[in-house]
Amino acid sequence: MAAPGSLSGQQPESPDPRIVVTGERPLETSAMVEGPEIKGVITKRSDDKIKVTTSASASTIIAINDATQIMSSGGLFGSNRSKLTTDALLTGLPVTVKTLRSDSGLVASQIGFRNSDLKTATMIRNGTAQRFDEQAAATEALRGRMGDIDKYNIKSSTNVFFDTGKSVLSARAKADLCATATAAEGMDNSLMLVVGYTDSTGSDDVNQQLSEKRAGSVIHYLQQACHWKPYRMLTPTGMAQADPLASNDTAAGKAQNRRVSVNILVSKGLDGL
Repeated sequence: MAAPGSLSGQQPESPDPRIVVTGERPLETSAMVEGPEIKGVITKRSDDKIKVTTSASASTIIAINDATQIMSSGGLFGSNRSKLTTDALLTGLPVTVKTLRSDSGLVASQIGFRNSDLKTATMIRNGTAQRFDEQAAATEALRGRMGDIDKYNIKSSTNVFFDTGKSVLSARAKADLCATATAAEGMDNSLMLVVGYTDSTGSDDVNQQLSEKRAGSVIHYLQQACHWKPYRMLTPTGMAQADPLASNDTAAGKAQNRRVSVNILVSKGLDGL
């Protein structure tokens, strides 16, 4: 009679001691301590990790495991985390992440976001079947570059200013940005172009990075606090110390050059429609 668990009367084979299994062990969330709550935008993701960038342009890599809950403003979607990771955690989605600390970094215990933000992020990724002029402008916006600026009419420009070497928004800047978003919302088919600048302090490489970081801070605030839709944003640009508003020979001039310019644009083909 065949031994239990054997095939065709054969004895089960013993494990081969020469076989070595490698890889990371599953993360045990029950053994972890509470980590920080992180609010920001998903700027990159893989199957088991997301990169979240905050309004201050700080980026954090956060792991996802089977215990991670994915929640919308309306409640828990369901228990199939793999499906949710693929369908819901999209690049460009503003999220609030509750974390736990592990030996290898932060692990998401809960990821929350608004249904409206998910709808916008999904539209960016997959496109849309809607046939509105605004959507045509959005498609053009996603391909926009500074070299295509002649395709647009500039309706208005707003500058927000920064301290030396900093990318943190002041209270005045935050108020001006939301006022600009409100004004743009009242213009048919409007888009935004955000361009960051620096004064002449620092090297070219440092100023380039700083100008891009300032532009990123403005974009994140416009999207998260002022509710400006990401698909209505032209590709942001950092211009370092190019195009100064004033002379860099004086402190007052440098203060004017440490800025981000927020331009409200309308495609020439749609302006006036």
